[in-house]
Amino acid sequence: MLPSKVEAERILMEAEQCNPGAWANHSRVTARCAFRIAQRCRGLNPEKAYICGLLHDIGRRFGIRHMGHIYDGFHYMTDMGYDEVARICLSHSFHLKRLGEYVGDVDIEPQQVAELAQALQDMEFDDYDRLIQLCDSLAMAEGVVNMEERMLDVKRRYGTYPQDKWDANFWLRSYFEEKMGRDLYVVVKSA
Repeated sequence: MLPSKVEAERILMEAEQCNPGAWANHSRVTARCAFRIAQRCRGLNPEKAYICGLLHDIGRRFGIRHMGHIYDGFHYMTDMGYDEVARICLSHSFHLKRLGEYVGDVDIEPQQVAELAQALQDMEFDDYDRLIQLCDSLAMAEGVVNMEERMLDVKRRYGTYPQDKWDANFWLRSYFEEKMGRDLYVVVKSA
């Protein structure tokens, strides 16, 4: 299940009131990027891409957390019956399907870590998972940036950015450029 675009925007606005911050605008930029790319990719629904991008970080509504925002978002969307968004809340940070690739603190209980690890391993990534991973690596609160700039920003804030995750972002860029038949930045810079 998936909320409507109007409902997704309402959910984000309500969450932003609970925990104001740059994360909400980052989510909006991610959504616009996802929409524009999906418009040019056969088999992707631009509205679904927008909704998934808009709510990928919705767990941040519960406060400033690291891995906790993934856990919280996954459960919040599952509890609302929005399983398609819940999976994106989980998959957006794990390009390689390994919890160890997370950039940030593991601020959840061991049983919660185990639950996320199992859910991640049970998941077969699709193009919506990949698309939001890519768009998350292009979106700052102020707008679209080059992927390298975004990854360096994350590295500055957290002290690390694993090389295999860095490489995965470049693979995602190539993958979607091939699907679109055009340069990624030409498509998303006006997002």
